[in-house]
Amino acid sequence: MIGDSWYVPTMTKQKSGPTKGAKSDRFVLGSDRFAKISEVEGIKLTPAMKRRASDARSKGLTAEERRRTIISSHRKG
Repeated sequence: MIGDSWYVPTMTKQKSGPTKGAKSDRFVLGSDRFAKISEVEGIKLTPAMKRRASDARSKGLTAEERRRTIISSHRKG
């Protein structure tokens, strides 16, 4: 209805949502923050866990490669 008093035809639609290039479905936690949250939950990082994370960081492993490393370290047999 163009005759409505609230309607201004020159108004443009504003964009909503994340900015271009932003990943709205991802949230990255740093290792220090993760350790603090884990400690509140009663989970302490073992020296092996810290070493594994440090190795992965220094090797520049992808998230998938990190997951595979963690899984293989806990695999039995």
